[in-house]
This record gives sequence, structure tokens and C-alpha cells, in this order.
Amino acid sequence: MKDPYAVLGVSKDADDEEIKNAYRALAKKYHPDKYIDNPLSDLAAEKMKEINEAYDKIINMRKKGSSGRNYSNSTSSNPAYASIRTHIANNMLDEAQRELDAFPAASRDAEWYFLCGSVNYKRGWHSHAYSNFATAVNMEPENPEYRQALNMMQRNGRGGYGNPYRTPGNMGGSCDTCDCCSSLLCADCCCECMGGDLIPCC
Repeated sequence: MKDPYAVLGVSKDADDEEIKNAYRALAKKYHPDKYIDNPLSDLAAEKMKEINEAYDKIINMRKKGSSGRNYSNSTSSNPAYASIRTHIANNMLDEAQRELDAFPAASRDAEWYFLCGSVNYKRGWHSHAYSNFATAVNMEPENPEYRQALNMMQRNGRGGYGNPYRTPGNMGGSCDTCDCCSSLLCADCCCECMGGDLIPCC
């Protein structure tokens, strides 16, 4: 892999805030929503993957997040999200979505987008799930819960990385053995984030 600092365009002496700002600027530039139906979408997706990997490597090397927030577990920092996580863990997606929709647009933070992505993934709307996870990571790049969900989709070909995926308007698609396996792997990731023990929970 290339020098992660070079990928983000920062020096090795850059502080955590500079690194975070550089990551956010690049993530905004190559965000998948900007390349829908664009012939450069594959190149942008590869660039976004490279940016994510570089940021992950720097954070792992420094062994700390740039915001100082403790992410030692996946429990919500906002009690308003507790019931939504419970609904997702129990596969009560309509209830979870209703509670998410009740949040005013101005108060929708990174966790809101992560939970919305978890609901969309479970519904099979992988394009929207990927976009939600990417937004959550862009807002809080040091949060391992959000990054794990996004990285799982990238590794398994979701969100524009080669495999067909479904959206609310495209429910056809195909489901082969690999497709099912990757879905279960990502579902398992989301399940652990929700605090559950069974695979099919989100």
C-alpha cells in the first residue's frame, strides 16, 4: 500500500485534526453519491477505498481517535437511539425507521446515519445503506463501529464495488451463493454492533 500520509496529502507531523480534515475533504470529493451514473464511478470508488484504508492505517498506528471520544464499545452515546437499536436487533425495521424519521434533519448525526444504513442494509437496499454508512464515517471517521460496517460492504462488493445491489426502486437483482454469504457476513457485523448474538438481525 502507498504511504497513507501521502494518500491523504498530509505530512507525518500533521496532528490528528489536520488528518481528519484531510480525510473529510477527500471523502467529500470522492463520495459515491457524486458519481451515480457517472463513467468515473469505478475510479472514484477505488479512490474512496484507498482513502479509507489510508485513514484506518494512520489511526491504527497512532492508536487513538482524533476526537478523544471513547469508542471501547458499541453502545449508543445518545439514549434516544437505544430503542432504535433494539428494534433493529429484533428485526422490527418499520418501527426503527419510524423513529429515525422522527428526528429533525438538523439533529441527524453520525449515529443516525449509521442506524439508517443498518435498516437499509437489512431491507436489501445496499446502495442506500452504503451511502448512509459512508456519511456516518465521514462525520465521525474515528468511530470503529461505523467504519467496520462500511469496510465490510467494500470488502464484499457492495455500494458500487462490482456486484449487483438492490435499491428501493430495483428489487430484482440476483442472489447467488457468494451474494448470500457476503450478506450474512455484513449482517453479522451489524448484529454485533447492535449488541445481539444471532446473525440475522439487521
